[in-house]
Amino acid sequence: MKKLKERWGIEHNWQLLFPFLGLIGLAYSAFKVSLLFVDSSQTLYMLVIGIIAFFLLLKLTLFIFSKLENKWEVNYRWEMINIFLVFAITGSSSVFVSKPIIKLIGITKENLPSTLYWTLYIVIGFIFYQILLVLVGWLFGQYKFFWNFEKKMLRRLGLKRFID
Repeated sequence: MKKLKERWGIEHNWQLLFPFLGLIGLAYSAFKVSLLFVDSSQTLYMLVIGIIAFFLLLKLTLFIFSKLENKWEVNYRWEMINIFLVFAITGSSSVFVSKPIIKLIGITKENLPSTLYWTLYIVIGFIFYQILLVLVGWLFGQYKFFWNFEKKMLRRLGLKRFID
């Protein structure tokens, strides 16, 4: 446990929550990947593929951490997990928020061509993603990181006037 705390820069026990949540998220992703290859009734195969997927995803995640650690300005390695969790939660949440908004506006697949429907769906989802990213980042104690991330993204989209 001491080695884990040192490696991830964990100073307080509550910070262990983030590696724990990261491993749970990784295990869930591995489970979903295993379902792509085998039927859920084939438990042994699903378990084997799930374990292999878990370790491959873990290696990939640690590789990504090593690449982004120097690029992102974070004080502790556990904050990287925190940031990844915010991205995951925000991505999923923006889809759930966008669906009722689109229905409320009256946009359906039946009253619009498919291409226009999906374009509007993506644009509305993207707008709510930006809002949720800062909000969820704030809830996870990473407001400064995600606000700077948003400003950078808005500049790249040519929307500089909204952040100044």
